[in-house]
Amino acid sequence: MRLRLPAERPTEPPTGYKIAHPVLSVDGTRAGFTGVSLGGALPYGVLAEASCVYGRRHRPPARLCDCGFHCVHDRAAADALRCTAEHRTALLLEVSVLGTYIRFERGFRYARQRVRTATAGPCACGATAALLADAGWGRPGWRALAPGCAGCARGRTSVTLAEFARLAGEGLRVRADGGVPAAAALGPAGAELGVPELVAEAALLQARLDWFQSQLARLGDRGTGSADKG
Repeated sequence: MRLRLPAERPTEPPTGYKIAHPVLSVDGTRAGFTGVSLGGALPYGVLAEASCVYGRRHRPPARLCDCGFHCVHDRAAADALRCTAEHRTALLLEVSVLGTYIRFERGFRYARQRVRTATAGPCACGATAALLADAGWGRPGWRALAPGCAGCARGRTSVTLAEFARLAGEGLRVRADGGVPAAAALGPAGAELGVPELVAEAALLQARLDWFQSQLARLGDRGTGSADKG
């Protein structure tokens, strides 16, 4: 006799949380996400249906397979995944779990989803993200993006958070969380400097110049010595 868990019939779709990298199509007309684990090679949209990444013909989520979308119940648990180096630039997604799903202790594996909200962390410089810029990697036909500020993203392909939401469609909301205002992130270089700060900067520049001149002199002496021996 095989024991089965009771079937759930929720009155509204359950909510889950996950992380994913934002992506932008090469022609700049579409936006979506790519996962950080199983199925990460297949970008998906705001409203998406899962397929078996192993090419099997069953419909996700099959009990004897790992296919389907994955998410966790707890927002803090999903956000904690962004502490690892490879996931620092991922967005935190709040999703509606749609269709058939399997409930686990920490989350769901399910057939369909709708991404309701995407939250971007701060820019690498510490400023609150104002846009999503080319992260330097991607998938075929898609550029991966990373949260950034206007200064750090200068010269790179980028879209504002509002523009990304518009391109993704389906009522997606994108917001920034954490970081400090861009002017504050610049530190002393972005603020008006007083006499003490300017004196300190000048002393540092002079020390660097002295070191540079000593290195040039040492290289010059070495070159002269080699010529004399010849």
